Amino acid sequence: MSNKIRVIVADDSAFMRKKISEILSSDNDIEVVARVRNGKEAIGAIHSLKPDVVTLDVQMPVMDGIDSLGYIMSEIPTPCIMISAFTKEGAKETIRALEFGAVDFVTKPGGVISSDIEKVGKEIIEKVKLAVKVPIEKLKFIFAEKAAEKEEIFKKPPSMSKVFTIASSTGGPRALANLLPALSGDLKAAVLVVQHMPEGFTNSLAERLNWQSKISVVEAEDGLPIKPAQVIIAKGGLHMEVSEKEPSCVVLNNKPSRLGVRPSANILMESAAKAFKEYTVGVILTGMGSDGTLGAQAIKSAGGVVLAEDESSCVIYGMPKSVIEAGLADKVVPLHLMAREMERIVWS
Repeated sequence: MSNKIRVIVADDSAFMRKKISEILSSDNDIEVVARVRNGKEAIGAIHSLKPDVVTLDVQMPVMDGIDSLGYIMSEIPTPCIMISAFTKEGAKETIRALEFGAVDFVTKPGGVISSDIEKVGKEIIEKVKLAVKVPIEKLKFIFAEKAAEKEEIFKKPPSMSKVFTIASSTGGPRALANLLPALSGDLKAAVLVVQHMPEGFTNSLAERLNWQSKISVVEAEDGLPIKPAQVIIAKGGLHMEVSEKEPSCVVLNNKPSRLGVRPSANILMESAAKAFKEYTVGVILTGMGSDGTLGAQAIKSAGGVVLAEDESSCVIYGMPKSVIEAGLADKVVPLHLMAREMERIVWS
């Protein structure tokens, strides 16, 4: 019996089905077992073929990727990778897909019909191989609800008691969708987030999280002031640092990537530790690799605190594991208790 990863490819374009299948089949560990035209056909194929992973185009006729994903994850849970066109609507739908239980997504570099899909071929293969390793029970549907009206903050605290710097990658949008809505709208701390995500998607992520959260959530802009009761999410494709000048603000730049990522959590955390010293708190959430470890080291050296997500709640136990194994975590916390721990630190 074959040990290959069995994949179903769903896309309404015959050209895209062919190209994605060729990309996946070029890897000796992957076998494409079916190509289908829409979500309805994908569901039927999953029932009969029981694949290891499915790639789902976001926008398809008859049944689109979002609706079919909802059915798949509730009735026949199977790891799914979304293939998204680089459009504003595509970005919004992709963020919803991550809440529905998709492992991750890949952006088509050339629009809906992407003749240069080979540019992301390596990424497609890597994410399919990653998806098969994710415990399916960690991809439960997130029941996102609009937050009650933003809490009116009649009197801003004269100074922030803490500045949180959050690092997240694969599984991060799901983690943030659980964590940020649990924070109070008048949190006496600023929250700076690096989520590894392409340009164009972080704005949709910020809008979605702001809709769900009592605390204000915005995408970073160069020179945006850092203030309490506000979450700033780094802009995809750019590093976000804390300015050394007063009053504190974030600055964006396109310096070289670090550890293959831009924005980099290490860069954010190192600059925050330099600016806020012992008032800095690092929070390392789910994700591949080790981004955030050097940043956590800088925070510890400045006298700050580091929290790491517990393996039990991580979609991918990579970044927190790196921090924990380096001996840098002051506390290891499951995701459902992270907001409570952050607020405890603010008031301690």
